[in-house]
Amino acid sequence: MPRSLDPSQLRCTRRLEALAQRQGWRLVAGCDEAGRGALLGPLYAAAVILDPARSIPGVDDSKKLTPRERESLAEEIRLKALAWEVVAVSAEEVDALNVYEASRQAMLRALGALQPAPDFILTDAMPLRKGAAGAYHIPHRAIVHGDARSVSIAAASILAKVARDQHLVELDGVYPQYGLAKNKGYGTPEHLAALTRFGPCPEHRKTYQPVKDCLLPLFPFQQPA
Repeated sequence: MPRSLDPSQLRCTRRLEALAQRQGWRLVAGCDEAGRGALLGPLYAAAVILDPARSIPGVDDSKKLTPRERESLAEEIRLKALAWEVVAVSAEEVDALNVYEASRQAMLRALGALQPAPDFILTDAMPLRKGAAGAYHIPHRAIVHGDARSVSIAAASILAKVARDQHLVELDGVYPQYGLAKNKGYGTPEHLAALTRFGPCPEHRKTYQPVKDCLLPLFPFQQPA
């Protein structure tokens, strides 16, 4: 049985992009999402076509970088990339679609907005086709741990993460009780305690179990009719 990959041991390089270009694909896009596991707020996706002639040292899986490193790299990516796009899918749409399909749709929307359009796409483990009826017309490859292996996917992960974090800081001003500036909508002990005390807000994902549990009848924070 093959040994599972350890993302911390992987190197983020241009190898996959170079391989695609050697096979004739000139514009290679990377695509990734951020916020899939959060209890609150939109899911974000980004698509990026990097310029092979303009390197950006330090691009790596966004989870390996500090907030300051991500913000600095995001600025450089936006400046140097041939094309980039970031889109958001609301918590309400995540609930309606399910988080897996919302991730796919967010990626497709980001890719569809790229100008110029890519010739080939690398995604972080997300197949863009959904069965025979949902064929996707641009050649693509889903890469396991792609954000730790491909600079294009990593660049997309940085843009998505930075955009989402900035939005969650804004939401913290609207819903300060949940500590969103710190937890970015993820289910930290502090966020879960606030959810129990105050109940969900309109930005919570109602189909996620900790939130769903708080919507049950007779939950302590609810006042009797």
